[in-house]
Amino acid sequence: MFSQGEIERYARHIVLHGVGGPGQQKLNRARVLVVGAGGLGSPLIQYLAAAGVGEIGVADDDSVSLSNLQRQVLHGTGDIGRSKVESAAAAVERLNPHVKVTPHFMRLTAGNARGLVEAYDVIADGSDNFATRYLVSDACFHARRPLVTAAVGAFDGSLTVLRPYEAGADGRPNPTYRCLFPETPPEGASPPCSEAGVLGALTGVLGSLMALEVMREIVGFGESQVGKLLLVDALLMRFETLRYGWDPNNPLNGDKTEVGPIT
Repeated sequence: MFSQGEIERYARHIVLHGVGGPGQQKLNRARVLVVGAGGLGSPLIQYLAAAGVGEIGVADDDSVSLSNLQRQVLHGTGDIGRSKVESAAAAVERLNPHVKVTPHFMRLTAGNARGLVEAYDVIADGSDNFATRYLVSDACFHARRPLVTAAVGAFDGSLTVLRPYEAGADGRPNPTYRCLFPETPPEGASPPCSEAGVLGALTGVLGSLMALEVMREIVGFGESQVGKLLLVDALLMRFETLRYGWDPNNPLNGDKTEVGPIT
């Protein structure tokens, strides 16, 4: 049951067709793991907290630096030098004290990813490298957890939702992250933002879209984005959606499985 204060706080959701009281209760019961408390994680965490998600786990092993503040709006000047997970927890407490934040000051590895993922209902990956994205997506596959994953470049971004442990309407397995990106791009193909730069507000757009997709996964409104890749071009101000499918050669749920369970 909601307190009177919570009813007022979430009033615009409660009267919203497609969410309502039952949807808000689902949000309040949900446990969401956010991987990365940086440019994508900042708006994502803020909107999940404002929406009343019951518990938000935040996994990151970095600390706040001055160069982060151009886009990582969860943190402030006074947080410089503080761990991002600690800064994120303090920000959520200021925004919505009804939300529990569980900080995980850690780097995800093959040895700890699945155990962490299994403790949550929905996973949102805003990490900044392919190694972590593959690791998180593999862990979500084996743990049977839905994954919302996004990435940004200098002026572009992408987002997709993954449920590869389920079958689609055609009876074939849903695609995995490895169906979309079979191989890691060659070194230097995707330079870090410290070299290429990144438009600060673009991370806000993609992070907010991630929050929207997480809420859609929890509440169940709208059309599924599984098998769809949303592309955002900030130079042309264009949004485009591409469809992609299951690759029988992928090593997770393909015809010849190669990637074993992550412990």
